[in-house]
Amino acid sequence: MKGGKSRSDARNTTLAVNKKPAKGGRKARKAAKDPNKPKRPASAFFVFMEEFRGQYKKEHPKNKSVAAVGKAGGDKWKSLSEAEKAPFVAKAEKRKAEYEKKMKAYNMGQAEGPKDEDESEKSVSEVNDEEDEEGSGEEDDDE
Repeated sequence: MKGGKSRSDARNTTLAVNKKPAKGGRKARKAAKDPNKPKRPASAFFVFMEEFRGQYKKEHPKNKSVAAVGKAGGDKWKSLSEAEKAPFVAKAEKRKAEYEKKMKAYNMGQAEGPKDEDESEKSVSEVNDEEDEEGSGEEDDDE
């Protein structure tokens, strides 16, 4: 070849750079969420939106846009006075108080530790499947 190295040779040398993995060498996994943990309560705005969505859909039955409903709800919320927002704030506070009670009960249950009945996180069917796999392997050895 005339002119020395080809382009493909130049590209191969740049690809040979060793990249270091991210911190820890592996991606960090999120902790598994507990399905029994109470959900956080809705804020006053979202309490308002629950009611507003129904009204908006009655007034605009052909509108399928979620963004339009959210934008209209946000504009309406901003235009409300403190007195008009008060019922929604009261409902949100009530839900928050219930949530805090549930969280106390949940945390007390967590402090006690897991129940003795459920020693494993696996379901009964998963445990049975593993036993079946182990048993089938032993039968092959006997033949």
